[in-house]
Amino acid sequence: MLTSSLDLISDINNALTHKRDVRVNIRSVLDLIQKALGLSSAIVFLEQPETETLTIAAANGLEAADFRRLETRAGRGAFQEVFESGEPIVINMIKADPSFGFLGAGLQSRLHVVPILLEHHSLGVLSVVLDTEFKDLAKLLPLIASMIAQTLRIEHSVRGERQKLIEENSHLKQELKEKHEFTHIIGTSNPMKHVYDQVTQVARSNATVLLRGESGTGKEMIANAIHYNSLRSKRPLIKINCAALPDTLIESELFGHEKGAFTGADRFKKGRFDMADGGTLFLDEIGDLPLQTQIKLLRVLQEREFERLGGGDTIRTNIRLITATNKNLEEAIAKGDFREDLYYRLNVFTIHLPPLRERKSDILLLAEHFLEKYEIEHGKRIRRISTPAIDMLMSYHFPGNVRELENAIERAVLVCDANVIHGHHLPPTLQTAEVSGTMTNLTLASAVEAFERDMIQDTLKSTGGNIAKAAKTLDSTERILGYKIKKYGIDTIRFRRKKPESDGR
Repeated sequence: MLTSSLDLISDINNALTHKRDVRVNIRSVLDLIQKALGLSSAIVFLEQPETETLTIAAANGLEAADFRRLETRAGRGAFQEVFESGEPIVINMIKADPSFGFLGAGLQSRLHVVPILLEHHSLGVLSVVLDTEFKDLAKLLPLIASMIAQTLRIEHSVRGERQKLIEENSHLKQELKEKHEFTHIIGTSNPMKHVYDQVTQVARSNATVLLRGESGTGKEMIANAIHYNSLRSKRPLIKINCAALPDTLIESELFGHEKGAFTGADRFKKGRFDMADGGTLFLDEIGDLPLQTQIKLLRVLQEREFERLGGGDTIRTNIRLITATNKNLEEAIAKGDFREDLYYRLNVFTIHLPPLRERKSDILLLAEHFLEKYEIEHGKRIRRISTPAIDMLMSYHFPGNVRELENAIERAVLVCDANVIHGHHLPPTLQTAEVSGTMTNLTLASAVEAFERDMIQDTLKSTGGNIAKAAKTLDSTERILGYKIKKYGIDTIRFRRKKPESDGR
């Protein structure tokens, strides 16, 4: 008898650890014990957290009519009593019971009910009906109930983790969407307003978009804004830089490959088209795509299907394509470096991103944004950018566009040892003789003069152009300060605060 009980426990353990739904596993357990112990029926009741009532989770050996009768009485009698007390109950001659007599097959049928406990907390009950005596039943049923409880614990834990991951994923997606809202793109100049209008027009369509502009103008940021404000925002945005991969790997990255497709392909790999299915694929530096790959990309755009390298199956794809380039594609077509037919497929809706030199009014907004970003990142406390430093930023042509401005501000934050960024904190490329007062062969006198002029202008700005207050702040006299202002050609009027206009009353 011991051997058969151990075998049964082993079979129950295997059934409960099967990778299926927990209720399916419990039904398998009931089937096992019904056959092994000669039971008339076996039933598991579990608490519903929403209603805090018992319901039938699994049942074996019941007719449909009996199952329905039991459903209406699950929260009453012996089942509810065992659930609340945590103590087992045996009802002899169950056939005579007015509420549950229908469960008994014969006059000698007995109902055994044991709690399913987890750390003294009741999760439900296990009940069985049998007509014959089974010696070890009083020990075996609590053990089976305990095994079911542990399985439920694991299932609850997994479900909780899964729900947590779903919520975190949803939260991250919402954060991404909010991060890439149009309101988070810095710039109020007319060229940028035109870009915003175009993005608004195209975002909620499925049209292919071509982003054109110099390096560092923010093409990837606009691609993010288009995707996260589109109907595909809940699906993936997959990015690939065509210039960053060698010709031999670009096709594998885009379309994927089967195991053994080429030397080194030791496993199956999904391509970016596969990964972006239902979402958006962003191909940066499309102008650097090899001609052979251009042919395959053209087919995907025309037919909406492709094959993996080394594979024969045709795969349908549903993606929205956004491409970007800083190259002159028309010149590339003329030279034979870019296919004209692909160009027309990509050039459905083109957005031109202006270089920073054509949106001067945005420079200060961007500089302040990057200042706030990097003072937090590097643990600095910087109040503002000095007037001479602003003049230097506004006078520079920024061939590297927004990316160069961002790098310049990060460097300034790193080297700044005060709470104001001055001209000498900016990179040497911005410090021309015309703007900063420095010469090619820097001398001590010229460096001191540049610093002195910088400090005077900064103080005049703080005092609203008031020379007397500025002199007091600098621990100097009005006469000396006036001399310095004249020497450096500083216009004090530009620092004076405008008085509010009278309303005529």
